[in-house]
Amino acid sequence: MAVKPTESELEILQVLWKKGACSVRDVHEELAKSKDAGYTTTLKLMQIMFEKGLASRDASAKTHIYKALVSREQAQQTALDKMISTVFDGSTASLVIQALGSHRASDEEIDAIKKYLDQFDQPKK
Repeated sequence: MAVKPTESELEILQVLWKKGACSVRDVHEELAKSKDAGYTTTLKLMQIMFEKGLASRDASAKTHIYKALVSREQAQQTALDKMISTVFDGSTASLVIQALGSHRASDEEIDAIKKYLDQFDQPKK
């Protein structure tokens, strides 16, 4: 993904990923549950997201309908790459140690992490 979403754009993408195709009003009402956001601000951000290629817009009806054009995984990877390079000086290990030291992972999450790491211990065929 060439375009990196801003924090506000990521909040809108979260709504689009969760709900699918939405009008500006739908997105605004969802955002208003957790933050004080003006309708016109949401509208402007979604117009910018359309121009940047982060969202598509169906303008065939009176109410424009937006859909995310980037997947959650693409956005996560972009944000993670940026964070590792800028905040953790390129060290993936530092990121993981900080994350696990600051936030308690569930037993299921720890098991998934161990299973993932075990893949690196397997002999190459």
